[in-house]
Amino acid sequence: MKSGIIVGSVIFVTLTSAAVCADDIVTVRQADMKAIAAAAKSIAGMFAEPSTYSSPEFKWAAELIRDKAGQTLIDHFPAETASPASKAKPNIMDERDRFDRLANDLKTYAGALAVDAERNPAAMTDSMRMRPGEPMGGGPLGTHVQSEAQLASIPAEHAFHLMLQTCTACHFRYRME
Repeated sequence: MKSGIIVGSVIFVTLTSAAVCADDIVTVRQADMKAIAAAAKSIAGMFAEPSTYSSPEFKWAAELIRDKAGQTLIDHFPAETASPASKAKPNIMDERDRFDRLANDLKTYAGALAVDAERNPAAMTDSMRMRPGEPMGGGPLGTHVQSEAQLASIPAEHAFHLMLQTCTACHFRYRME
């Protein structure tokens, strides 16, 4: 009888711990998503008003996004975490490869922005801005960057739009609202 109570207690503690861990990871990933949104807003502000451009701030924001994307973001959505506090759809697990690709694309685009900040330490240059008529993203007229060489050849503003479209695509497909 005692062993049944002990086993039952261990199962209860294990399940309770799993629920707490799921809530903890949801809290962490929501904080990371808010940090990503704030960093993206900072970069967007600099593109909207180039006179506010600060290479260190631009680079910091891009690196923050880069560091919270890729494997870090993938790890925020393990298969065993479910929480009522989460806004994530369960289809992430069914479409793991697609979700992981989006997380890695986000990291790639943010990394390219950090490099552009290093290349342009004094001011936002014309080479960082999109050219008139250039398609902005991954739609039928847009671009999905397939290689680092291709990514290095596009303006930072274009990479920024691709990054934002990656966020939008992920939220549309994997976030409840």
